[in-house]
Amino acid sequence: MSCGSWIGIRGTKRLYSTVSKISERTLMSEVQMKELVALCKHRGFIFQSSEIYGGINGFWDYGPYGVELKNAIKQYWWQEMVQRRSDIVGQDASIIMHPKVWEASGHVENFTDPMVDCKECKSRFRADQLESTSACPTCGAKDSFTEARLFNLMLKTNIGANTDSSSQSFLRPETAQAIFTNYRVIQRCSRKKIPFGIAQIGKAFRNEITPRNFTFRSREFEQMEMQYFVDPDDSTDHFEYWLKERFNFFRRVGLPDSKLRFHEHGEGELAHYANAAKDIEVEFPFGWQEVEGIHDRSDFDLSQHQKFSGEEMKYFDESSGRKFIPHVIETSIGADRLSLAILCNSFEKEVIKDSNGKQEFRNVMRFKPHIAPVQIAVLPLMKKLSEPTLRLEQSLRNEGFRTEYDQAGQIGKRYRRQDEIGTPYCVTFDFESLEDNRVTVRFRDSMNQKRILIEELNDFFQSKIRSSMRGFEDSE
Repeated sequence: MSCGSWIGIRGTKRLYSTVSKISERTLMSEVQMKELVALCKHRGFIFQSSEIYGGINGFWDYGPYGVELKNAIKQYWWQEMVQRRSDIVGQDASIIMHPKVWEASGHVENFTDPMVDCKECKSRFRADQLESTSACPTCGAKDSFTEARLFNLMLKTNIGANTDSSSQSFLRPETAQAIFTNYRVIQRCSRKKIPFGIAQIGKAFRNEITPRNFTFRSREFEQMEMQYFVDPDDSTDHFEYWLKERFNFFRRVGLPDSKLRFHEHGEGELAHYANAAKDIEVEFPFGWQEVEGIHDRSDFDLSQHQKFSGEEMKYFDESSGRKFIPHVIETSIGADRLSLAILCNSFEKEVIKDSNGKQEFRNVMRFKPHIAPVQIAVLPLMKKLSEPTLRLEQSLRNEGFRTEYDQAGQIGKRYRRQDEIGTPYCVTFDFESLEDNRVTVRFRDSMNQKRILIEELNDFFQSKIRSSMRGFEDSE
């Protein structure tokens, strides 16, 4: 029986496919990055910026499905960190700040990477990321590297009509400093008492020496950061609390424990501002990599800005009568890195065998329903059913679901297309729907199908997505 074929049961018709006749399924054990990159371009997730001009290294554009995925991830983070809490507020600060901000923060002096060049092929590398300094990984030349020199990662720009040193500023390398400089005014206007936090999602820029691994290390990226201001005596407890909170967030966006781990910074790894630091690392096809950092930044940042600006950053605690500069617990996550981690973990290539032993391949993105770029695809069985199907799709869209209408091709091919972009639910409107007001809901992961009353669809899908947000697996 071919995918999307019809059979009659007691004089009625139902939609079935080979997925209900699976006798064997083989999953790829590891994502092949080249295949994933090709799929991301083909399906409009991510592709290189300015591609018609040959692209520009370290910069990427998000297409229709990619931007929906990343926006859904950012929205979920904002809901979890700001909207569902009473102790955290948000801000949206400018990308360009006063140049003295970066002097106070230490970025002008310390935000550097060691850089070396190969004298033979002129390739450039970060010295601390070379497996061996005896041979160039590009051309194989022996002992051909220059002496390591420090390279500042901040991207410079000029403000106004002049282009001399007096007009020089920087594109921010992180969003955190704007939170520190706005800490006092936000604390006053929001009337928050310590402990409280300030969150921001925004662009940051770093002039990476060697951008690599698709979007993982880019020169333009988005950060989701939260700075939590605490009593110095309580900083250790708050640090431990945020370690647990943030690890659980990774689970709720669909990353399994087997792909997650903490990496604690030793004495030689700690940043100049940190008392303690742990990274949440994710296992990518190219190895374990940091996606989020949780840091006890002590009072370094607020003390530095108090020193350089002359503005007092102390907080008066009415309950104890003490006045102190708060310590800061930071949670800093890359929206692009998390998106890539979810893409890598969600992508599977299945070999499906039906009861007749016929093989076919299925590319599937197993996104959690609450972050899927398309949550519900609404499909007419045939084009002549397009009018009522479009009305159904619009009604679900009006309820707040991310929906897509698709009538191109056979129903089985449309299912495969939706599998490849990660749509968890497909709703098929057929001729019987005109009579019984029911539609066929097809589940991406199990590929099972179920007839549901149209009037019950909203409650059904709302329940599914709420369960997904709480970390529960779909039982269908």
